[in-house]
Amino acid sequence: MPSTTGPVANAEHLSACTVPHSESLLQELKSRIDADRVPRHVAIIMDGNGRWAKQHGEHRLVGHANGVRSVREALTAAREIGISYLTLYAFSTENWNRPTEEVNALMDLLVKTVVDEIDELHENGVRLHAIGDLASLPESCRQTLQQGIARTAGNTRITLTLALSYSARWEIVNMVKAAAQQAQAGTLDPERIDENTVSGLLSTHGMPDPELLIRTSGEQRISNFLLWQIAYAELWFTPDFWPDFRKSHLFQAVLDYQQRERRFGRISEQVAPPTP
Repeated sequence: MPSTTGPVANAEHLSACTVPHSESLLQELKSRIDADRVPRHVAIIMDGNGRWAKQHGEHRLVGHANGVRSVREALTAAREIGISYLTLYAFSTENWNRPTEEVNALMDLLVKTVVDEIDELHENGVRLHAIGDLASLPESCRQTLQQGIARTAGNTRITLTLALSYSARWEIVNMVKAAAQQAQAGTLDPERIDENTVSGLLSTHGMPDPELLIRTSGEQRISNFLLWQIAYAELWFTPDFWPDFRKSHLFQAVLDYQQRERRFGRISEQVAPPTP
């Protein structure tokens, strides 16, 4: 079972420190969203937990614990406006290089969060999914995660994907290995490899590519996340740290996305709606 002592267990008192977002503001933002142009798939790089904790004079782990509320906010907002896929960068392969205490606490937090949230996720039609080098996770994490995935497998309202021990380069290397093995076995003709072949061998196979990528904390980089899949994604950055992320942030990101012209190499006249 996850640890119930230390900074993570004492994090709840900081929830009131976040800036409130009025219900009237949320409804105003939500009312402006065009339901017919909501992105099907939104991906989020959840950044800034440690800096948020430092800003509040707390241990880094307190920032991670408070970030769980932001996951709830993002998921609820996504469900409300009809987003079908929400993918969260929860733990990168590079994060294994962090201090052992922090890594262990993050693994404990993952287990605790899945255990605490799985009933509500299931009741709300959320399908839990995970991508990454899951074999590298501690056994308790893998078992809890697989139980949650199996419990929600039949849900169809929204797919929540956690990228755990994930990196895009790791994913692409694995894709190349799989293609090479299939070619060697004679089940894949190298001359017939195309974009669909590559997409089908990635960990996100079966999901549409993200149309919108959000990153918190003011950093403006991709950090080895879904490099193939976000080739045509719109990018949206906020200076707010992840523990301060609320429904209004996601609504604002979607509104900004809907103001952009997505040309995919064409010119404006080709993508503009026809004149009545």
